[in-house]
Amino acid sequence: MNIADIATTEYIEVDVGTRMGKVRSTFEDGNPKGLIVTDDGEYAGVISEREVLQSHVEDDAKVAALIKPSRNDPAPKVDRHEDVREVARMLVEGNTKVAPVFEGDNLWGVITEDDLLTAVLENLDAITVGDIYTTEPITLAEDDGVGKAINHLREHGISRLPVVNENGYLTGVVTTHDIADFVIRENERMTTGDRVGDNQRMLDVPIYDIMNSPVVTTTADKTAREAVETMLEDDYAGLVVTPTDDDRLIDGVVTKTDVLRALTFTEEEHMDVQITNISLMDTISRESIVQSIEQVSDKYADMQVHHAHVRFHEHKEKLRGTPLIQCQIRLRTNKSQVAGSGEGYGAENAFRVALDKLERNVLELKGVRSDEEYRGQLLRKLNEL
Repeated sequence: MNIADIATTEYIEVDVGTRMGKVRSTFEDGNPKGLIVTDDGEYAGVISEREVLQSHVEDDAKVAALIKPSRNDPAPKVDRHEDVREVARMLVEGNTKVAPVFEGDNLWGVITEDDLLTAVLENLDAITVGDIYTTEPITLAEDDGVGKAINHLREHGISRLPVVNENGYLTGVVTTHDIADFVIRENERMTTGDRVGDNQRMLDVPIYDIMNSPVVTTTADKTAREAVETMLEDDYAGLVVTPTDDDRLIDGVVTKTDVLRALTFTEEEHMDVQITNISLMDTISRESIVQSIEQVSDKYADMQVHHAHVRFHEHKEKLRGTPLIQCQIRLRTNKSQVAGSGEGYGAENAFRVALDKLERNVLELKGVRSDEEYRGQLLRKLNEL
């Protein structure tokens, strides 16, 4: 199957001269996955709701402020006849929900993650939520402020945060769209009257006031198809994963991006590696990243790596023009998931720090497994098992 059967020519287009206030209203009213930006009729880029939320551009500014000439466009340009698996990889690595589709040099249409998932829905019975979901998700307390939620979304590059009460039980979920909708409403209210410019009060509003509740959840034993059908039906980007016997507890989160990433899994001998925000890579190549991760996994023969995910995130801080980058590496192995993270100026430095942390965590995991096996052998000898 290729993208010619899935992509659509129907999309929302805005000019670089459009006011940001109008763009924010478009996201609020229509909830599009992204907007195609043109300059005098020519393709200039894609902007997502997340980019609009994270930007500090005023409503009177133009869209051009987000489409910088020096920026590597994170939205990949997809050929109309590209393979589905390759497009899934491109969306994941571009950290985008929508990408422009070209026929030759001409903009033909767009492809969204929803279009892609709908087209492959019947094939998703082969994998379960347990095969792909992310464990140990970032959470918020009910009384945490909107400002803290925004910081978590920015820092971790995610789109949703489970909310827990004082007992640690799941009570709600807050998403990028919820916060964008809230910020837009509050900004409109603060343009007149006594609350003009009162942004601090807005950031202190407790998440409890804007979160979604009750929460639609899934479990690890459900198929990816069942999870995606729920997400598409309710227009959710992800679901909280709970134990089968208690939907108040949180096991993890599964998102549409997790499912797209699973579509790229192959049966080939080389390790499957996905990189998010690949545009931030400077002096390091994809080949070097793959080779380095393989070297770590090869040191431990009994650990088979099924999939590796490398994610880069850019902070505002810079040193001599080089941005501070955070790198997270997560391996899905036949033993369990293991991760490492680190920061450095430039993607290569950040990756090396994260890789070192990953190797130490892998070694620790191996030691724990060995201790468990040794304990089991002793107990069996003592007839205690």
